Amino acid sequence: MSRLRKEIKLNMSGLRDDGQELTAQFSFSKEFSGFKGHFPDKPIFPGVCKVQAILCILEEATRKKPRLKEIVSAKFFKPITYNEEIVCKVRRVSESSEEALVSTLITSRDKKIAEIKIKVVFEG
Repeated sequence: MSRLRKEIKLNMSGLRDDGQELTAQFSFSKEFSGFKGHFPDKPIFPGVCKVQAILCILEEATRKKPRLKEIVSAKFFKPITYNEEIVCKVRRVSESSEEALVSTLITSRDKKIAEIKIKVVFEG
């Protein structure tokens, strides 16, 4: 697992599965490596880290390693920075024996941050 993904996983809390949706919270300190260079003097949580957060949620919930196959769509509405809690709600839209399509809504303080839809393949 990449260092970045491990760091994201360490900042995940409150994973819940209600049978239809997976929900988890994340909060990152100013020292989080994902903020380095994105952007100097105004750290913004990168989109690639949002995708990695989704993969961490899926891995914890399924105990299988998800591999990103495709980013189907990604809409970003509001930037977030350090010490802001985000809530990720992940829902499987469709699934076959080979892959799953998941849709994720990311919010912070009830404001929409991003909507991301990805295809993943599970290993192991």
